[in-house]
Parts: sequence; C-alpha cells; structure tokens
Amino acid sequence: MRRRHSGFTLVELMVAIAVLALMAVVSWRGLDGMVRAQQITRQHADAVLELQTVLDQWGTDLDALQAIDNTEPLAWDGQALRITRRGMRQPDEGAIVVAWALRNVDGSSRWLRWQSPPVRTRGEWADAWARAAQWARTPSSSESQRETVLMPLAGWQLYYYRGGAWANAQSASTSGSQPQSPGGLGNAAASIPDGVRLQLTLPEGGALAGVVTRDWANPLLGGGKS
Repeated sequence: MRRRHSGFTLVELMVAIAVLALMAVVSWRGLDGMVRAQQITRQHADAVLELQTVLDQWGTDLDALQAIDNTEPLAWDGQALRITRRGMRQPDEGAIVVAWALRNVDGSSRWLRWQSPPVRTRGEWADAWARAAQWARTPSSSESQRETVLMPLAGWQLYYYRGGAWANAQSASTSGSQPQSPGGLGNAAASIPDGVRLQLTLPEGGALAGVVTRDWANPLLGGGKS
C-alpha cells in the first residue's frame, strides 16, 4: 500500500503569505502611529517648556525693574521694549539695561533678548539705553554677541494698565515726566504702569499656535507679581 504524504498546497501557502503580509502592514501602521504620536507629544512638551522658560525670564525682568531718577525704567516703541533693571549677580553690581525685540533670524521671525553690561552712572546708562535701541533696529556684530535668540514668534503687542483701564503701550506715556504719586514715589517709579499685558502671536504650523497673553502687576503700586 502507498503511504500518503501530508503537506500544504500552493494555494494554502499563498493564503498564509497574504495573511502574514496584511498583519505586517497593520502592525507597521500601528507602530508608525505610535511613533508619530510620541513625536508630537514630545514636540508639544518641548514647546511648552520653551515658552514657560521665556515667560519666566520676561516676568523676572519686570519684577526687577529699577526706578532711577533721570532715567527711564521702561520704554516701548512698537518694535522693542527696553527695561532698566537690577543686576542679577550681586546687589552692588549696578543696574543693567535689557531689551526685547522681534527680528528675522536665519529666515524666520524670532523673539530675542539683549542685555548690557552693568551700568553704575547715568552716562553709562544713557549709552546702554541708546545701544539697546540700535540693537533692536540694526544690531552690530558686537551687540549681536550680547543677544539671546529665544523662540519663534509671529508678532507681539504690549498694553499698559493705567487709571483702571488697559491701553496700547505705544500710545501711553512712560517717561519720567509723570507727576509724583500720592504715595511718595519718585518720578521714575511713578512712570511705571500699574500693569503690563504681553500678547504673543505664535506662528502657525508649530507645536504651539495661537495667541498667548501674560499679565504683570506692578508690585510698587499694591499689585502682586505676574
């Protein structure tokens, strides 16, 4: 008697290979989706951390505002915000001038921060104040070395809170000619608004998009920090 040998037919092998191929495609798509989701989550987390770090520095600069007679503690011209603030290392280091501006860097619009060396005289302050304005428009190579390129930004706007209402900061005077406040603040301190509202427009297509608003309250006038 002949012994019959069992095995797979060609059709059965083709069906098995097709099923395995389908399972591989489905598995690959699932893994690809997981990888993409992880990348998006990581990019979003990185963008949130970057934004938070930059806004923390923004709040730190405003919290350290220093009102010195015959100087300007705060000035906004629609392009750059200049700040006179306390030094960051030692109490006797002197004041520093900080500037924030939006400028094109390597083909993309970026928010930047610049700071001067410590200033101890009004002449040094005036020089640093002028250099901050120049840096915001057309920075020299030496001034560019003192800048920090921060985050992508499509636009930004500032508003000052005075007299119980918000107003565009460019139309609100912050010069030292403001009258002395009833609380006894000097002219420079009285020129600081009750609050500063920062409005950032984040670029489309990034991990974060839309408008972000950050308010800061002047601690010298009874408010808290931002």
